[in-house]
Amino acid sequence: MKTTEVPQDDANMLQGKFREPVYSLDENGNYTTVPSLGWEPKNEVMKEAWDQVHTKTELARQQVLSGLKSPLAYYIEKEIMDIGLLAKYTGMWRWTVKRHLNPKTFSRLSRPTLEKYAKVFNLSVEELIDINRLKSEK
Repeated sequence: MKTTEVPQDDANMLQGKFREPVYSLDENGNYTTVPSLGWEPKNEVMKEAWDQVHTKTELARQQVLSGLKSPLAYYIEKEIMDIGLLAKYTGMWRWTVKRHLNPKTFSRLSRPTLEKYAKVFNLSVEELIDINRLKSEK
């Protein structure tokens, strides 16, 4: 596409603050980059992807509040992680992290283990274990 044809369909995803470089042809036929606010098909796909992230996060929040999962489940979804990634960040085995998704197991974790999780999520241990703060998050 030519430099003058680069789409500028701002769907407010980035609130006009960021522009993505797009390769295009200038008037001499040379490739160059042009900053673009986006284009409608990509914006729709990104919106749908973020909607799925928010849906999964809300489901995890409800499971934590109902006592089916530990707070780790919520923060994993909120930070767009999975068990394997959290295991790598904490230096634990995947099966260990999976066990910690059980609320009873989570409630018996040692302070150093909780600190590992809290550090990954950039929280204090108190914030990590306080499920009442999840009641107000959306």
